[in-house]
Amino acid sequence: MNPTLPGFNSSALINQTSHHHHHHHLLKHLDTSMQEEMGRGSVLVLVIMFALIVLSCASTASVLAKEDPELKQCKHQCRHQRQREHCERQCDEEYTRQKRAGGEDQEEEDRRSVIMINPRDRPEQQQEEEEYYRRSCRERCQHQHQHQQHGREEEGRRPREQQECESRCRREQERRRRRPERDHDMQKEEEEEEGRNPYLFQEDQFRSIEKSQHGRIIVLPKFTERSKQLFNGIDNYRVEIFEASPHTFTVPKHSDADSFFFVAKGKGKVTLVHRDRRNSFHVELGHIMRIPAGVTAYMINTDDHEKLTLVKLLIPIATPGHFESFFGAGGDNPESYFRGFSNEILEAALKVPRDQFERVFERQRDGFIIKASREQIRALSEGEDEGGEEEGGAAGGGGGSRWPFGGGGRGESKGEEEKEEEEGPFNLLKQRPTLSNQYGKLMEVKPEDCKTLNKTNMAISFVNISQGSMTAPFFNSRSTKISVVVGGKGYWEMACPHMGSSSGGRHGRRQEQERERGQQASPVHYKKVSSELRCGTVFIVPAGHPFVAVASPNDNLEIVSFELNAEENERLPIAGKSNIFKNFEKEAVELAFKARPEEVRRVFESQREDFFFPGPRHHRQGRADA
Repeated sequence: MNPTLPGFNSSALINQTSHHHHHHHLLKHLDTSMQEEMGRGSVLVLVIMFALIVLSCASTASVLAKEDPELKQCKHQCRHQRQREHCERQCDEEYTRQKRAGGEDQEEEDRRSVIMINPRDRPEQQQEEEEYYRRSCRERCQHQHQHQQHGREEEGRRPREQQECESRCRREQERRRRRPERDHDMQKEEEEEEGRNPYLFQEDQFRSIEKSQHGRIIVLPKFTERSKQLFNGIDNYRVEIFEASPHTFTVPKHSDADSFFFVAKGKGKVTLVHRDRRNSFHVELGHIMRIPAGVTAYMINTDDHEKLTLVKLLIPIATPGHFESFFGAGGDNPESYFRGFSNEILEAALKVPRDQFERVFERQRDGFIIKASREQIRALSEGEDEGGEEEGGAAGGGGGSRWPFGGGGRGESKGEEEKEEEEGPFNLLKQRPTLSNQYGKLMEVKPEDCKTLNKTNMAISFVNISQGSMTAPFFNSRSTKISVVVGGKGYWEMACPHMGSSSGGRHGRRQEQERERGQQASPVHYKKVSSELRCGTVFIVPAGHPFVAVASPNDNLEIVSFELNAEENERLPIAGKSNIFKNFEKEAVELAFKARPEEVRRVFESQREDFFFPGPRHHRQGRADA
């Protein structure tokens, strides 16, 4: 018999214990259910918090990318990697990790770490890139091998073509491993060199000759002021831009330079005054015309709303590279050349008293381009001379012309008609294109087509490149192009041996590296000369220099070019349907490129278009409608 404590009821203890056990079981069940619910809630909370952290990191990285130059430098260097997105993601992750772990005491360490995240400096990144390049090159060689197989008997053995392909891959990979990487300083040097492009002239580099509320005249300095070495051959040519507001009149003048102009915008009327006649010509968009040196000329803008814009090429005949204007009519502004004579000479020559001619030569103070009334413009535009004889040709025909530079006023003899034909306007844009497809058009007039141009050995061309399209890379055998952008936007590139062979820079380092490796250096190096093109930009393409022009995705690019030394010039494309390399013998190809002729042919015969192609971005929303 088990003893019990006094006052202790064992039955009650058993009942109490049973009840407590049941209560404990209920509590345990409830606790388990609550834990399960809390577990599920915790998981949801953790998922939400993780998503917020990811978004916060991404947002922080995005903000830092915009604000921190070091991260921008890292991403800028990623542009040259084959796995660009992976590289940029590593930049973001590494930068965010360093900033989160940073502090004032780690600021210098963080700076060093960020600088060192250049993906080229990471061994694992470099190995990954080398493996990617090796794999892609091997796959390309295998694809070429499969493409070249013609029967089962070739299977199981690697042909010579595949072996050569893989050998080239290994050599290229070795060159990539030894080649110095393009760091930030190198990129900065390239940008500075592009900013020093000697072949490019923007509008802010023009000098103002005349500027008023009614128009302006600006002219480029002599090309040899930029570089005597590069531009000595075109030292005697000057580029001028003329703009006149609607219903304006230019004071009559002559110049000691021949002038060729292209109407880039608007319409008007030009009058040329000779000793025994006056010829007037209506001009409009696309007209080209010559104003000979010594011929007094004046013009009007006949449009009610649009400016008259002329692009001029001046060829001085007295002092090379320098020209002057001479105003007979005028006063204080522009000053008349009669002011250069003594009063005694003027009294004798004009046979009038001094007070009479002084009153005539002192009133004009409004400048070279002056406002005219609507009635005066209408009277000048009607084309009727003082003798009542109606002007013929272009003046009465609203811009009509005969080839070449035809359409003059009525002359008194056959000789005078020939003179008028030479100096009359010719609309370049209304002629049949020399080259044309959906990506662009080229119109031109050559020396052999025109007596006037033949005298100056010059051609004039107009190219309209469709949106997102490009010209073929080509070079001129003899002529140097002075080109002016008259519409749209784009860019151009040119291979230049003059800048590429200059001492210093990366080309000098490249030659030093080749000598260190015991390699024979190339006798010539080419620098890519490139820049954006916009309306008013002037650029020079010397003879023999391959170049290309590309229109922007949103605008056609329109360029007028004065091509000097154009007699017997050939336009020679280096890509496209008519490229010159298609005319090489296969033995010449094999020796020149050190490659199989079939491989070279695939490179140069893939482009089936002729002269105008889809551009690098393949945007072709517009078409060239000159």
